[in-house]
Amino acid sequence: MKRLALFFSGTGGNALNLLRACREGRVPAIPVLGLASTPKAGGLLRLEEEGLLTTVVVRKDFDSDEAFSEACYRAAEAAGAEVICLCGWLKKLSVPRRWEGRILNIHPGLLPQYGGPGMYGMHVHRAVLAAGERESGASVHLVDGEYDHGRILRQLRVPVLPGDTPEDLQKRVYGAEMELFPMALAAFLSEEF
Repeated sequence: MKRLALFFSGTGGNALNLLRACREGRVPAIPVLGLASTPKAGGLLRLEEEGLLTTVVVRKDFDSDEAFSEACYRAAEAAGAEVICLCGWLKKLSVPRRWEGRILNIHPGLLPQYGGPGMYGMHVHRAVLAAGERESGASVHLVDGEYDHGRILRQLRVPVLPGDTPEDLQKRVYGAEMELFPMALAAFLSEEF
């Protein structure tokens, strides 16, 4: 089974979901590290309570995106990770050749629309509603160094309902993320490795 590093910047909900999916046998992988981009990330305590090794790498401690990215990758490698899942990760990562094709990201929208710099969380849901879309959803894609750009692995669609607020849509899309990420990761691991 492949070993996973779970990178996150906030509450760690997607990371915790993947950790549990692995432990329940729904994803053929072993999480070995939870890496946060801020010591204030609520997911740190949640993952530690589950017994997962955690660490923090802070962008402002580095002179460049490349140096920051390298520190993140070295932490993952030190823990024995072979695949990285970005679970609500809000920092730019450069992708060195040795990690190409082994980093997955979850995005709260149907890529390629509503992706790119600044398009995360509630920003995506507000944009979807402002455009009058009839559906939204979640996407899992490979990370290639550009925001929300890599090959799309799987998507799960949800309806946009009349009268939806950004918060209403966020709840529905988050539910789709919880279903999609374990399914997409399991398929990726069986197809790519």
